[in-house]
Amino acid sequence: DSVRLTDQHVGQVMARLEKEGLLENTLIIFMTDHGISHARGKQFLYDEGTHIPFIVRGPHVPAGAVRDDLVEHIDMAAISLAAAGLEIPASLQGRNILAADYAPRTTAFAARDRCDETAMRIRSVRDARYRYIKNFTPEVPFLAPNNYKETQYPVWNLLKELNAEGKLTPAQAVLCAPRMPDEELYDLQSDPDEIKNLATSKDPKDQATLKRLRRVMENWIKETHDQGENPEMKGAPSED
Repeated sequence: DSVRLTDQHVGQVMARLEKEGLLENTLIIFMTDHGISHARGKQFLYDEGTHIPFIVRGPHVPAGAVRDDLVEHIDMAAISLAAAGLEIPASLQGRNILAADYAPRTTAFAARDRCDETAMRIRSVRDARYRYIKNFTPEVPFLAPNNYKETQYPVWNLLKELNAEGKLTPAQAVLCAPRMPDEELYDLQSDPDEIKNLATSKDPKDQATLKRLRRVMENWIKETHDQGENPEMKGAPSED
């Protein structure tokens, strides 16, 4: 029903542009802000929370073409500037993915800090096959107290209840652990649901991938002057 209603609204916008003679001269971008509101979706950095729709129609955009390269939200700024004929500042991290000389990204990054009253610091990087996640606040559990989720997500409380009754599968019970793993690594090719954490694997190939993506993450944090290290995550200052 949500998809059907969304399609109707998009159709209304398209019809108005066509009626006003603007359709063929307008760049239309359809996207959303995050993945679906499931336990591992919204506010978390698994593909369920970061893989979103991205559909483009407009001048010089091939109709019916499908691409599988990595795109980031921040690319929208560069795309918009280019469409308006404006220069893209060299300091802009976003890229115009519609440019004739565009070189596809090899990695895409995602970040999560405070959401509602829950303060976590999580960063992730993925390439065409693997996703690496660094939990800087592993002491904050996945199902940390959160009024929004506890009142809006029926599954949030259900997971806790079923875990207390010992009725969860091992994969589900991971969500109820008292702390998050320090690092996570998933093979999106063989494990698209990101269930098997390879960060603790003894396989030399997995360890090499872990070290490679960890290094990519560390460099990105330095290069972007990541401001995620918030004093609130270290505990409130003591008062004498």
